[in-house]
Amino acid sequence: MEQIFAPWRIEWVEREGGDGDGCPFCALPERGNDRESRIVARSERSFVLLNNYPYNPGHAMVIPLRHTGEYAELSDAELLDHARLKQRTLTAIADALDPDGFNAGLNLGRAAGGSIGDHLHTHVVPRWDGDTNFMPVVGDTKVIVEALDDTYERVRGAFAEQGGATTPAADGAVRLRFD
Repeated sequence: MEQIFAPWRIEWVEREGGDGDGCPFCALPERGNDRESRIVARSERSFVLLNNYPYNPGHAMVIPLRHTGEYAELSDAELLDHARLKQRTLTAIADALDPDGFNAGLNLGRAAGGSIGDHLHTHVVPRWDGDTNFMPVVGDTKVIVEALDDTYERVRGAFAEQGGATTPAADGAVRLRFD
């Protein structure tokens, strides 16, 4: 098996954090600058974060605010909030980027492939027909065609256009209510 050497990722894995013993998913919502943290939307119990190392443009994660790696530990309110925010995330990314489909799912625990296995998160990856072309197959290289800051603006704008959305500040995530 070929190994990929990616030493820059250690900064993400070892970021200082709060409640989760160094967990970046606990620390990022507390930083006070959603744009810098790449948080595009928030709800009462969850938030949406653009992945710093996306599989495709628009690769986002829906993350509960409470630190837990156990899906079964989510309260009914957290579970419903997470599901609703995932639904709104799919809509926002579809509106902003017009993908042909999505992969959406959880990697529960490190053994399942999660680099942060102790704070569950749902990946939402937009897909386009032909996005697995010769580069990843032959060249063993994935080409991301849009800068993360540009994707942030497009997805954040799509969240802002949804009903029940409010945007507090220029550098803040879109706040969503589920009525």
